[in-house]
Amino acid sequence: MSKKGPGLFSDFGKNAKDILTKDYSHNQKFTIASRADAGIDLTSTLVRKGGLSSGGVAAKYKYKKTILGVRFNTQSNISTTLTISDVLPSTKAIASWKLLDYSSSKIEVQYFYEHACFTTAVGSLSKSPALDISAAIGTPHVAFGTEASYSLASGNFTKYNAGVSLKKPNFSASVILTDKGDAVRASFLHHLGQQKRGTAVGEIARKFSTNENTSTVGCSYSVNPQTVVKAKLNNHGNLGALVQHKLKSKSFLTLCGNFDTMEKIPKFGVMLSLMP
Repeated sequence: MSKKGPGLFSDFGKNAKDILTKDYSHNQKFTIASRADAGIDLTSTLVRKGGLSSGGVAAKYKYKKTILGVRFNTQSNISTTLTISDVLPSTKAIASWKLLDYSSSKIEVQYFYEHACFTTAVGSLSKSPALDISAAIGTPHVAFGTEASYSLASGNFTKYNAGVSLKKPNFSASVILTDKGDAVRASFLHHLGQQKRGTAVGEIARKFSTNENTSTVGCSYSVNPQTVVKAKLNNHGNLGALVQHKLKSKSFLTLCGNFDTMEKIPKFGVMLSLMP
């Protein structure tokens, strides 16, 4: 895969979004992974949300450039994902489906080039097929992209978005027009200091039809190589914070809290992830 291209359109603004959303949870989640002798990675997950508990088991097998993943959960759902890299030069193919629910099946092909990236996907193969297309052109530093979803049954576009992404060593920014032009989202990320231990993020989202605006600011700071602190606040009075501590190479303990001034009741979440 080419590393000189603009990347996927879905990755526009991803770094800023991860700081504002990734690992924030109000649930209790426990994840443990292991590796079998045959090269199969097994991951078990238990989640408690409110008074309800759910769980799942996932298995992943990698052979050369092919990855096969199977996931089971307590709702008796079985999902499978097959990923093949370089089936053609600079191309990745992804097929996913759920057993006995083929309306959720999807086939996607990604093509990476030096100055462009294209993806084509066909979903809902058993009922009303939808054709999803996205494209991004430019460089790793400046890129323009668009995506659209077309319903083959109705003959109408159900989604079309467009955006621009700017990346530099110490900052990145993106502006994305969504909801068929009815909404826009702009985000900015800036690394503080030469060691990049601190990161500041800002995001503004506006929906034109309702004149609704949402502004969010956040930050991330590495206290030491094992501990990261994150916080965020939006103009609706929603405050969130978390502390994530690395227990070992890929194992983390995350404590998260959220306070909404409208609800007046704080929420807390705990996540423990043990990886080999």
